[in-house]
Amino acid sequence: MVTVTNYAVRTTKDDKRFITLELSGKVELVQSQETGKFYATRRRCSIPSTFDEHVAKSIIGTEIEGEIVRVQSEPYDFTNPQTGEVMSLAYSWAYQPEGASETIGETRVTIMDEA
Repeated sequence: MVTVTNYAVRTTKDDKRFITLELSGKVELVQSQETGKFYATRRRCSIPSTFDEHVAKSIIGTEIEGEIVRVQSEPYDFTNPQTGEVMSLAYSWAYQPEGASETIGETRVTIMDEA
């Protein structure tokens, strides 16, 4: 189960506006490879939608069947704003509907959540 936690207004290359939904998974504990300490985080990704802002705002908090899964991606650098640590990552997060093998909305890590 994932939860719609936010939305964003995006613009295509040809200046058309559309809405993406931010999906968040459950809270999980992860151990830092650098310090060995555990921290709480959530998997998050964004998916495109056909909603307008009013509808997108009204469905925040809605739960959707499926999960957020890790997918391989081209390497990119991520700086943890909490510690300043620069990490080279080769994965992103995407939504996978329950019972499906395809994923939707590949999203790079942009922030480390600490709950």
